Amino acid sequence: MPIKSFRGLIASGGQDTISLHTNTGNIGYRIVKFNIMPNVPGDSADQEHIIMIWKTKRTAAELADNTTTRPDFSNQVLLGTGILVNDIGSSLNYDESIIFDNETFNQDIFVTARDIGGSTQSCNYYIELEKIKLDLTENTLATLQDIRNVKSKA
Repeated sequence: MPIKSFRGLIASGGQDTISLHTNTGNIGYRIVKFNIMPNVPGDSADQEHIIMIWKTKRTAAELADNTTTRPDFSNQVLLGTGILVNDIGSSLNYDESIIFDNETFNQDIFVTARDIGGSTQSCNYYIELEKIKLDLTENTLATLQDIRNVKSKA
């Protein structure tokens, strides 16, 4: 199936919405690629970016607490996470992205970002989604899972 890509620059503490919903819900998506890159590569400030992709919108409280800084892979609304560390003092540099590529969704997804390294810089992200035609059963399952995820947050 075709690949759809999204990219953006997200501020630390911010949340972006990637609009995917349709009126019928018969188009599904799976994440096939997720990369992050600092906005100011080589800056002299420490950068520790954590970028997460969610099935449901995060609340203001969740954007401010450890929900968006401590990945919990048992959280059923988490679709993927990436971390990028550029620690100037120790010369520690690495990045890692993990996606749950078996997750199919047919609603909007949300990207959150935090720079916990103290510099509060913005970070770039790039996401590729595989577009999947859903039959009625798959459509119903994906929609019911999304409804359950929204209600469990309430």
